Amino acid sequence: MNRIKLLREELGMTQKDLSIKLDLTEGSISLYEKEDRKPSLEVLVKLSEIFNCSIDYILGKSDIRNPEELKNIQFANAGGLDTNGLDEDDLEELQRQIDYIKKMKGNK
Repeated sequence: MNRIKLLREELGMTQKDLSIKLDLTEGSISLYEKEDRKPSLEVLVKLSEIFNCSIDYILGKSDIRNPEELKNIQFANAGGLDTNGLDEDDLEELQRQIDYIKKMKGNK
């Protein structure tokens, strides 16, 4: 399922509700959700603010909804991983590495 649609539905919003927040037409929202049109960077920034998630998550390039939340994961703050000083890009790379390790273990 398209992430924009998924996030919109999670908030109980209609396409019309989202179109009003973005100052766009319902047709534009429909095209984004059908992936017939890609949102501009400006629209992506607004979507990330509305849905409180990263642009990479909206685009399906990451499964990390909000990289800042990684800092709050229990193992990260229980002495296992020190994420202090890491920015959003660092945390996303860390998650990609973790996902890769999990994938490789699953292929054995």
